Amino acid sequence: MSDPIRVVLVDDQQMVRAGFRMVIDSQPDLTVVGEAGDGASAVDLLRRTPADVVLMDVRMPGTDGIEATRQVTALPDAPRVVVLTTFDLDEYVVAAIGAGASGFLLKDAAPEDMLAAVRTVHAGDSVIAASSTRRLLQHVAPMLRGAAPSSAVTDRQLADLTPREREVLVQMALGASNTEIAGRFVVSEATVKTHVGRVLAKTGSRDRVQAVVLAYRTGLVQPADLLRDA
Repeated sequence: MSDPIRVVLVDDQQMVRAGFRMVIDSQPDLTVVGEAGDGASAVDLLRRTPADVVLMDVRMPGTDGIEATRQVTALPDAPRVVVLTTFDLDEYVVAAIGAGASGFLLKDAAPEDMLAAVRTVHAGDSVIAASSTRRLLQHVAPMLRGAAPSSAVTDRQLADLTPREREVLVQMALGASNTEIAGRFVVSEATVKTHVGRVLAKTGSRDRVQAVVLAYRTGLVQPADLLRDA
């Protein structure tokens, strides 16, 4: 049996952390390796404690979850971060994704949804609820074009993609699942997974969310495309 997925909980409410810990530690393939009550403590903890996934509240006193996410994702062998929010289109979620988070999870999500989120993000997939993907992208897309580090840098990240890989990235950026992409191109889901893996590797993206951010920053996909594809 493989080692359990190591999870760190970051929330300023101790009762929230206790509830999450109870659910996570009940699973044989998951284990909580640390907790923090604010962003600064979380960053310090993660410098010293190897972890795979961080459940990060965005609204905390002092160093908030957005800045903590930015610092955590810049660490060597950085864990993936899932931000916790009470609203699925919270402005903080948009900022956190821009800071390097792999997605978001509603605080009142069912326990099985939280467990699935940890496992999914650990496997390298994004954690954005299917019902919220398009609305989130419509909200965040206009901000991403103006947040580009430089057109030369981002264009280089797309240079090695084949025409089909570019098409797959476009569909990812429009919020399509692997199943939907397979249906659009009349290929198997296994083939789509291979294309997605190559897109992530060639663009240097840690996960699907960061690849989608890149697609908007380079202008490969425009915010208006979301409306046309609706």
